[in-house]
Amino acid sequence: MSCPRPAVCLAPLPSSPTLRNPRILLVGAHQPSLLRCLDGWPRRQGKAVAFMAQFIDDLDQLAGFADGRFDLAVLQSPPAGQAAEAIAHLTRIARQGLITRR
Repeated sequence: MSCPRPAVCLAPLPSSPTLRNPRILLVGAHQPSLLRCLDGWPRRQGKAVAFMAQFIDDLDQLAGFADGRFDLAVLQSPPAGQAAEAIAHLTRIARQGLITRR
């Protein structure tokens, strides 16, 4: 069974001396699917970049992260009742975000 690929293009993060390893938050229960969303994520200056990834599977944990903590957050589609709150946290804690279907 193949996993549908998101129809988005993630832009490269601006280069900065303090941003050597982008911090990525992956939110959802199916970690392999979340990692596939990063396949082909933009590289800096044509080189692969190591990144620091953190996984959580509970949307309630988003409230505990500081503003601007992550360079990218990938979130599996939240339930309709939690979507507005999850998106508000996503835009608060990450410079870029991606919401995927389950």
